[in-house]
Amino acid sequence: MDLKLRGKKALVTGSSRGIGRAIALSLAEFKVDVAINYLRQRSRAEETAAEIEARGAGALVVKGNVAKPEQVEEMFGHIRDAWGGLDILISNAASGVLRPATELTLHHFHWTMDINAAALLPLVQEFVKLPSAGEKTVVAVSSLGAIRAIRNYAAVGASKAALESMVRHLAAELAPQGVRINAVSAGTVDTDALTHFPNREEMLQASLERTPAGRLVSTQDVANTVVFLCTEFASMVHGQTIVVDGGYSILA
Repeated sequence: MDLKLRGKKALVTGSSRGIGRAIALSLAEFKVDVAINYLRQRSRAEETAAEIEARGAGALVVKGNVAKPEQVEEMFGHIRDAWGGLDILISNAASGVLRPATELTLHHFHWTMDINAAALLPLVQEFVKLPSAGEKTVVAVSSLGAIRAIRNYAAVGASKAALESMVRHLAAELAPQGVRINAVSAGTVDTDALTHFPNREEMLQASLERTPAGRLVSTQDVANTVVFLCTEFASMVHGQTIVVDGGYSILA
């Protein structure tokens, strides 16, 4: 299938593993050149880059903490020097403090907000400065914690709700400039991030039992939706949060 993505350039933050890696490899399948952003594990980023190149697409490895605007600026500088422009931005890097709300400090809260929600602002600001081959596309990765209460998820859930609100406001402001911005909200996905939950096995089993589709969401499920939002088939989808959860959230 030709999605008319061949030759486009994309940055996927937090793409050395998990959902970000799946998105990067899926874009590469359609011959999109991908910049792999990582913070600590360069070896994993380089492994992902090698897999991208094996799919016939170009790869660029860029280190940077998306919660620090000066590092975001430097990261985009590397992309400008290497490629000259950028067509697609996937804001996927995320972290946060998993504690009951009564045990959170404001430091925990602000740190989680900075990386999960506030980071989208400097990323988009730098992105729009770079030339592109046509319409620019931004997709932010969110989670159901933005709209549902999940145990130990108060800080992260609040940050994801803020992220989705930021997507709507940025979409309304930047659509007239040819920038299309949306979010994908994932259900329970069994990635490395889930190992930080003390009740991981309980969460996975409960999610499986509750999901009408009969299985958990995979990283590929999320990546497929992200790729769709990067194509011209989604040209009139602006400021939306697309839920990928196998029907989990439609149940009362």
